[in-house]
Amino acid sequence: MVDLVGVTRSFPGPPVVEALRDVSLRVDPGEYLSIIGPSGSGKSTLLNILGLLDRPTDGEYLLDGVPTGTASEATRSALRGGRIGFVFQSFHLLPQRTVLDNVLLATLYSGVPRDERVPRATAALERVHLTHRTQFQPTTLSGGERQRVAVARAIVAAPHLLLADEPTGNLDSASSGEVMDLFDELHADGLTLAVITHDPVVSARAQRRVRIADGRLEELDR
Repeated sequence: MVDLVGVTRSFPGPPVVEALRDVSLRVDPGEYLSIIGPSGSGKSTLLNILGLLDRPTDGEYLLDGVPTGTASEATRSALRGGRIGFVFQSFHLLPQRTVLDNVLLATLYSGVPRDERVPRATAALERVHLTHRTQFQPTTLSGGERQRVAVARAIVAAPHLLLADEPTGNLDSASSGEVMDLFDELHADGLTLAVITHDPVVSARAQRRVRIADGRLEELDR
């Protein structure tokens, strides 16, 4: 599903900064991968490449076999909207809209037919155990509940890949455990997950782990 081949991402200087250095990574369908590393290690740059928010300076990124490095912005946008779901440390929910509305908004840019939007959003909220909160506003929810709304929004269009960037960074330990339990459930259902984190406890939940440091990637033993 994910195939990074010799990917480098550099930013002009002076001095030139190499945020990623000759990174190769293959993630097969259904895998649960964690990418762990400290601040400044290249995690965010890697997430931006994987999420088609940025392009490599060198190397290639294939998503579902489609070369994306030189693809048009229209092609990249269609791939991003239809095949990738995002969960961030900050929940990025609209505070004046209901939980259901926040999830529905994600269907507008992901190609979900109009008559399927409400049923799909409702099903996504059921999947994250929040059907009793559909008409609440995010400001009335706990941190863990808000992150579960963000997960529902990320999966409503049935993406092939879920990218999570420090998904427990704003949560207490109990809420963090609930979100990670949910990721376990999604993985058991066959979703491919890549979780970027600095937390070894979160990283240990994954089926497979890699570490990034100084822009270089290494596989970790279980």
